[in-house]
Amino acid sequence: MKFGPENHSHEERCPQGHSSASTIATIEAALSADPDLDSSSIEIRMLGPVVLLEGYITKPADREKATSLAAMIVGPENVQDRMLSRFPTQ
Repeated sequence: MKFGPENHSHEERCPQGHSSASTIATIEAALSADPDLDSSSIEIRMLGPVVLLEGYITKPADREKATSLAAMIVGPENVQDRMLSRFPTQ
């Protein structure tokens, strides 16, 4: 398998020109750097220029934090929230 510019389609780049892999890595780093956010069950995928946040959140505030952090990187119009709530029973 070859790696290089010839293997990247235009759809694999975000509006700022970054590759999907680097965009995902940047968002993952931002989520994991937030001490108040449990991002262990959040998965990040790209569909063209759109970032898909999938998986589970355990606190209502995590949804807003995760989407806000991703929006700061790719813009709010390029973030789609598909996370499901899984709150611990008390």
